Amino acid sequence: MPGHPYEHGFDLKLVPGKLGEPLRWKTSRMVFVNSMSDLFHEDVPEEYIAEVARVMELATWHTFQVLTKRAARMQELLETRLRSAARRHHIWWGVSVEDRRYGLPRVEHLRRAPARVRFLSIEPLLEDLGPLDLSGIHWVIVGGESGAGARPMDRRWVASIRDQCGEAGVPFFFKQWGGVHKSRNGRELDGRTHDDLPARDATQPPAPARRLALLHEVERAAAVSPDRAL
Repeated sequence: MPGHPYEHGFDLKLVPGKLGEPLRWKTSRMVFVNSMSDLFHEDVPEEYIAEVARVMELATWHTFQVLTKRAARMQELLETRLRSAARRHHIWWGVSVEDRRYGLPRVEHLRRAPARVRFLSIEPLLEDLGPLDLSGIHWVIVGGESGAGARPMDRRWVASIRDQCGEAGVPFFFKQWGGVHKSRNGRELDGRTHDDLPARDATQPPAPARRLALLHEVERAAAVSPDRAL
């Protein structure tokens, strides 16, 4: 992907010019903050994490999804330095849950974090997770692994999570069956698609002059400490 930050691989890299990008967007978006990274990676400076959270707090007309496997670090920061961002309705905090051994313990860290909106990304689902405690969880996404060598996902595993979400009143989103030919396998479960989302408040973008002022504020902070921006 020439010109992309990942052009030379997936080692952690700081890209200062990206920090204020959400403030440039004129219309509201659903933003997956780290689709190919992890904001709470142990090598990401805490100062930078705080600046990302600050941008998300400023850009109230977007909805941000922050997903991590470093659930303990996220919990710690949401309890302390990121407590203001944790309370924001437009910032959703989630953990990856792929199996019982590694995934389920992350749910407990998430549940203890003082987040306004918490979600589980159960993708790829690699085994039956059994009974789930969905108290304090506001959204569940489920999907299968895709690409060469994708491990199969049993329909019963998915149906069990769907049914538990229904009983708990938690919105359920089924993303895909996955597999080598994921488009062919589709995303229907028992004859229908599942696209439920948590409630979102409709917030209008500010006037262009206000967005520009916010952008300049963020860019000035990055210029003072460029090593802190991703």
